[in-house]
Amino acid sequence: MDDADPHVHVELSAPRHDARVRDLLAGTFGLVGDLPEDVATGCGLRVPYAMTSPRPESVTCLACREHGHAQHLRLAEQIERLGAMPGAVVTAAEAGRVAEHHRELARRFAEGG
Repeated sequence: MDDADPHVHVELSAPRHDARVRDLLAGTFGLVGDLPEDVATGCGLRVPYAMTSPRPESVTCLACREHGHAQHLRLAEQIERLGAMPGAVVTAAEAGRVAEHHRELARRFAEGG
C-alpha cells in the first residue's frame, strides 16, 4: 500500500461493497460486515478503502477507470444472460434495465471524467 498515492481508485470487485448491496444484505439477513480497511484495486495496488470510489467521475487512476469500464460491461452481459434463462427469478425486462445501468456506468468510466 502506497500512502503517497494521490489517486482515487476503483475496487477490484467494485459491486462487493457497494452501499446498495450492503443495504440489501442488511435488509435481508439483518447483518452487515465491517468495511475493509484496505482493498485490492483494478490497477493492482492495495489502498485504503477511503481512497476508492464506485462513481466513475471520482476515479482518477487511469488503469482503474479501464478496469471499471471492462468490469461493468462484463457484468451487464452476465446479467442479461441470467435474465434470459428459463426459471430466472428476474424477468428479462428487469435484467435488461440492470444491464443498461451497468453499461451506463461502463460508458462513464470510459469517458474519463
